[in-house]
Amino acid sequence: MRTENDVVLRAVRGATTVETDTSEAICARTAELLQKMLERNRITVADIVSILFTATADLTADFPAVAARQIGLAETPLLCCQEIPVAGAMARCVRVMLTCYAAREPVIRHVYLHDARQLRTDLPE
Repeated sequence: MRTENDVVLRAVRGATTVETDTSEAICARTAELLQKMLERNRITVADIVSILFTATADLTADFPAVAARQIGLAETPLLCCQEIPVAGAMARCVRVMLTCYAAREPVIRHVYLHDARQLRTDLPE
């Protein structure tokens, strides 16, 4: 059982790519990413403070936050922004920063899926 002293404010990062600019594709890949972020870090819905999403300018069919609502994060504050348009940057990419209360240990496990793995080749899968 965690005590109050064992829990601190943490941030978990993640990213994924989407095959096509459709609502279904954006929601499916974002939901997959969020679920893996929660599972790998043993985060419960009650632990989450807020989630920030960015999407590249080529993803316009839906908001990534829709996926969060679909998987049960109805009370979580969510914000979607457009990623900075950098020349040569990865296309059709959704990035996430999830802020939560979590144990000081173990180390946070950031999650990069599909082509977004190229963004953090230093991390284990």
